[in-house]
Amino acid sequence: TVTLPESLLYLSRFDVFLTLRRMFLVGLTGGIASGKSTVSSMLRELGCPIIDADVVARKVVEPHTPAYSRIVYHFGPEVLLENGQIDRQKLGQIIFVHEEKRRLLNSITHPEIHKAMLKEIIFCFLRGYRYVVLDVPLLFETRRLTKFLNHTVVVYCDPATQLQRLMQRDDLTQEQAEQRVAAQMPLNEKRGLANHVIENSGSREDTQRQVLRLHTKLEDSMDFLLVRVIVVAATAGLGGILLYAAKLLLS
Repeated sequence: TVTLPESLLYLSRFDVFLTLRRMFLVGLTGGIASGKSTVSSMLRELGCPIIDADVVARKVVEPHTPAYSRIVYHFGPEVLLENGQIDRQKLGQIIFVHEEKRRLLNSITHPEIHKAMLKEIIFCFLRGYRYVVLDVPLLFETRRLTKFLNHTVVVYCDPATQLQRLMQRDDLTQEQAEQRVAAQMPLNEKRGLANHVIENSGSREDTQRQVLRLHTKLEDSMDFLLVRVIVVAATAGLGGILLYAAKLLLS
């Protein structure tokens, strides 16, 4: 029989849920044109479930959603396309220039994004994945999700490479590219906050080797086994834990 550590016997149901969440969530972040999407695709090819905050962000601002209505109210109908969808490019130009408007947009969209991501997290856990990757560009800027993560990964490249890639990718002048980079937390600062760093200044093959090593390390982690032991011990109350936590975090 498996004997749980004495300290675990005194965990409340919600404490168990939070422990469970911390064990299998991995945060992936980077900077504009640092290669985060490339790393995310590599992890997906290895069979990792990826919850992409950008994809979720597009869903929560579709017409007739609460976030959509608030964006139109605060930014005006000029940020809409002819089909009624949010013009992300135009909205992006506004928030890159005006910091207060960027904060306003974040205050509208982030709560809705977090609610939608929580639903996907619970679904992935119930399907038995060892870990779930949350692909979040502003992971360290908002810090709202970091307390639930056991691992954080930053995709890094040197500033000169980042600027060059951004100019080529988006057909920007150097001044425009520098402005977009300056609007984000510096990659060096993010690097210092992460548990793992993927160096993406070199070749794709080198990046792929690093991703494979990270994936192997996470798959072999005993954290997942401990989570399952806790869940087995709390099986009778698992449904209540999930329901209670979902209600609390979605409120």
